[in-house]
Amino acid sequence: MEEITHFIALPYDRADGGLVPGQQAKCASPAAAIEHAKHLWKTFGHAGAAAIVRTGHPETKTTVLRTYGMVPNDLEQEPSAPHLR
Repeated sequence: MEEITHFIALPYDRADGGLVPGQQAKCASPAAAIEHAKHLWKTFGHAGAAAIVRTGHPETKTTVLRTYGMVPNDLEQEPSAPHLR
């Protein structure tokens, strides 16, 4: 089976003393994911945002392209969102 690749911009917000992920946005390219993540952080005022790549099926590998503001340190170990698996 072919490998599946998703480019994602993922915002984070502060809640209950920690960071929680917001709604993921699928993007067309790595550059688009980076720009969208930057936009989520600077324009919409999220605590932080990350541009990531998720590859593989059914095993998924997450690669962080760029982060802005406050994001969890363990982004590469976070499970995939169910709607992007």
